[in-house]
Amino acid sequence: MLATDKNSTLKQTPLHALHVARGGKMVPFAGYDMPVQYATGVLKEHLHTRTAAGLFDVSHMGQIVLRAKSGKVEDAALALEKLVPMDILSLAPGRQRYAQFTNETGGILDDLMVANFGDHLFLVVNAACKSEDEAHLRKHLADTCIIEPLPDRALIALQGPKAADVLARFCPEAPDMKFMDAGPHQVNGIACFVSRSGYTGEDGYEISIPNDQAEALTAALLDHPDVLPIGLGARDSLRLEAGMCLYGHDIDTTTTPVEGNLIWSIQKSRRTGGARAGGFFGSEAILAQLDGGASRQRVGLKPEGRAPVREGVLLFADATSSDPIGKVTSGGFGPSISAPIAMGYLPTSHAKEGTTVFAELRGQRMPMTVAPMPFVPNNYKR
Repeated sequence: MLATDKNSTLKQTPLHALHVARGGKMVPFAGYDMPVQYATGVLKEHLHTRTAAGLFDVSHMGQIVLRAKSGKVEDAALALEKLVPMDILSLAPGRQRYAQFTNETGGILDDLMVANFGDHLFLVVNAACKSEDEAHLRKHLADTCIIEPLPDRALIALQGPKAADVLARFCPEAPDMKFMDAGPHQVNGIACFVSRSGYTGEDGYEISIPNDQAEALTAALLDHPDVLPIGLGARDSLRLEAGMCLYGHDIDTTTTPVEGNLIWSIQKSRRTGGARAGGFFGSEAILAQLDGGASRQRVGLKPEGRAPVREGVLLFADATSSDPIGKVTSGGFGPSISAPIAMGYLPTSHAKEGTTVFAELRGQRMPMTVAPMPFVPNNYKR
């Protein structure tokens, strides 16, 4: 089980002592005491991940095994398809796919990763939602599936252009993995689950490790001269540059996958006319939007000037109108491009790239341009 600080209700990951020993500035996040940055600072951590390799503790996220009572992974896949708009049945063994749990109105309960481990599915869900996600799975799939959370496993992410070379020293087959490959691997002699994926837009890996061996393996990786520990601050700026959603901010129960600009994640087989179209929560609303379009859309935004535009700032069609047409959901400074960037929702009529809208900051209207995402090109190894 994860340790709990005697002087706090915050939980600790198995790497908490390592963070403190290495000078991590600890802050509350999703119920955990997590490092927001180290002595190097957010800017250097961000740029180091883009040029070398950064190591992130993401052990606060939920890891869940989904196993069909029949013993057939295909049955687990079909069961999960009741809860997500994605084609899980076609997910080959050793592969992983991005998905969303949806509700009856098409809103997003959480986004997650789903991997096919041959005889079962392996799910990674967001920290703030993991209890609700487990309950959701049990409520709807307990008749046909075994739902097994894995609180005895830590999770780290090694990200950056040198991640493959670093991990090759501990796991020789790591460089041969392709983007979204996933499965059991020995890492430094430890039985781990490894996927070639991450949430930075860079090449990299996520590694699930038994709790009692997590600190030793993480320390060994950090001993490599190309690797630095990276906190939540750089993790957020990296995913923002990559145009990736943060659940509870850019997507939530009030946004559909279509509105969230996540159409690419819904395979044709689950859409109207597909072999297994519909059949998931909110399918009526989501399929209607896929066919006819949504009234609003998540877009990338580039503010004019150097001032970042933060979450919650209202957006207007022009410099004088009194009624907002949208809102910023994530915003900050993009160190890789040395400019402010943001994401938000706008009416489809204003979502075309190149459109100018206005953010209200301290009583003044600042022009922002709808921009393509990602803001920094992805560096995946396909």
